[in-house]
Amino acid sequence: MKRSPLHRALRGLAFAAIFVWSLFPILLVVAASFKPPKDIFAVPPRVLFSPTLGNYTELFRLWPEFSRTLWNSLLITLGATVLTVVASALAGWVYSRRRGTALTASAFFMVLIRMFPPIVITLPLFPVINMLRLNDTHLVLIILYSAFFVSLGTWIMKAFIDQVPRELEEAAAVDGATLWQTLRRVVLPLVVPGMTAAAVFIFIFAWNEFLFAFVFTTAKAKTAPLIISEMLGSVTGVDWGAVFAAATIQLVPIILFVTLLQRHLIAGLTTGATKGYSCWYSAASTP
Repeated sequence: MKRSPLHRALRGLAFAAIFVWSLFPILLVVAASFKPPKDIFAVPPRVLFSPTLGNYTELFRLWPEFSRTLWNSLLITLGATVLTVVASALAGWVYSRRRGTALTASAFFMVLIRMFPPIVITLPLFPVINMLRLNDTHLVLIILYSAFFVSLGTWIMKAFIDQVPRELEEAAAVDGATLWQTLRRVVLPLVVPGMTAAAVFIFIFAWNEFLFAFVFTTAKAKTAPLIISEMLGSVTGVDWGAVFAAATIQLVPIILFVTLLQRHLIAGLTTGATKGYSCWYSAASTP
């Protein structure tokens, strides 16, 4: 049905409004990071200004540990993302292909436990983490983030795996493929867009997570959100130029990660059942 010019114009305006509403706070933060301190909160706001890197220089001079916390955040986030995506893909296949009372109960339990506020789970875990001597380590945050986000990843992967024809797995089994070979060579290559979508959600959540990092780290595994919160609570006053510079730097990994995976996010679920099975068959036939 052909839409009228007015309908197209209104839709374009709606998209533009959503785009501006989403992008404006980010542009405001980035622009403020390059402004001289006296111009950041100038009234009226200064649209035209002389850009400076002084805020970034001050950031690393006053807060030299910021670069280390960024590295900690990257290690923890990548570890949590990989572990969660792998666990979610396997769990998603089980929920998609198997049926049973226990599985149904566990599915409801995953949804139920996800509804609890994180602080309710955090406090009882604190003495356990101390007893295991995992406090202030990268490993504890990787495990906690994975445990907290695996429910979301599992349901994303189940939705994608539900669309993969069961006949592909049955054909692979007839040709002598083991379950692991079927998963690795037939199912997982066809749900790469789902794994990518789950990875993006998990990466963003883990990169910005504050509560678990605040409770379970003190120095060695401190992440970037913690150091930014310390900047805002500094007893000597808030250096807003350095805060905006830190926030801008923290945005860069997320933007790069989403940009690199954009092609997979917009890709189709499969390239066709025939092509998927032919890829498996050629791989399985290779000596």
